Amino acid sequence: MFQTVTILLDWFGLGIFAMTGALVASRKEMDITGFALLGFVTGVGGGTIRDLVLGRTPVFWVQEPAYVLVCLGVAVLTFFFAHIPQSRYRFLLWLDAVGLSLFAVTGAERALEAGAGPVIAVTMGVATATFGGILRDLLGGESPVILRREIYITAALLGAATFVALGALGTPREVALGSGFGAAFLLRAAGLVWGLSLPRYRARPGRTPEGRD
Repeated sequence: MFQTVTILLDWFGLGIFAMTGALVASRKEMDITGFALLGFVTGVGGGTIRDLVLGRTPVFWVQEPAYVLVCLGVAVLTFFFAHIPQSRYRFLLWLDAVGLSLFAVTGAERALEAGAGPVIAVTMGVATATFGGILRDLLGGESPVILRREIYITAALLGAATFVALGALGTPREVALGSGFGAAFLLRAAGLVWGLSLPRYRARPGRTPEGRD
């Protein structure tokens, strides 16, 4: 049962991330090929990195080409309906928060299934959740989301760590999955709503960032 839930959430997260990639393409007024490219790269980017690092080859979308079709299908649909949200950027940010939270926990789960330890599982959860968005922003000419002030990677880290920690304590996987997703989403949402961010490094007066006077 849990495996089925995980797979369904994985597919849902894939579609959400593919849509965020297509929305970036809409902001840049790309053609349908650009929509397809950004949708595909955003949807599978993080999972591809995870599988390659864990040595799980061929990577997941090569083993199951339906992942490719879903990304392309979502991107094409977005091409025709991207004008509907009044603010595509705000819509993009909230969709991205959902995808981030889903992939943080499902990525960690996939790593555990591959035999990874807790630390690596959390790391792979973060990678799965963030690398697709990073590639999306770079290809779309946007400021990479990880370089913006609001909380992003920290939310994925919290979600993956919550899931892995609760699982190690014997918590039912459904509860661990929901708790990890909730923790990641709430922290990311707090960053979006209230502009929360981690403290930034400040160079001391009279010194350059390189440490020279």
